[in-house]
Amino acid sequence: MMKIKVLKIRIADEFLREDQREIDHFLEHHEIIKTETAFVHDEQFWSVVLYFNDIESAVNKTIVKDSKAVKYSADDEMLNEDEAKILDALKLWRSEKAREQNLPTYFIATNKELVSVAKYKPAKKEELLDIKGFGKHKIENYGEEILEILESV
Repeated sequence: MMKIKVLKIRIADEFLREDQREIDHFLEHHEIIKTETAFVHDEQFWSVVLYFNDIESAVNKTIVKDSKAVKYSADDEMLNEDEAKILDALKLWRSEKAREQNLPTYFIATNKELVSVAKYKPAKKEELLDIKGFGKHKIENYGEEILEILESV
């Protein structure tokens, strides 16, 4: 069953890191289906609405219908030269996307997700589903561009 979580990301420096840590922790432990954001000008914060499934229940459901439910996730592994170039290109793209959409970069993709893409090198949109953190929403929004970057680097 899909759940909803509303988070507040305050722009003031003294709160930004704390709020970012909270959202990073939440993103790590939940399968995000959809996000909505709004900037509240009078109080200077981002209101973030996350539609999600708990990873445990999502994984359990997936295991029942699909034996290859384990998603690929690269943990701070050493990147070779090619992977490092891919990662740099992905981070540059992510920064531009975040600026265009007026969103924090981790809304586009976390560093861990980009490292996983650089190591796994998916060639098709479907293969992005194998990477932890990539769901239907993220792939619909960014899949084509990510695959183009992988082809061009």
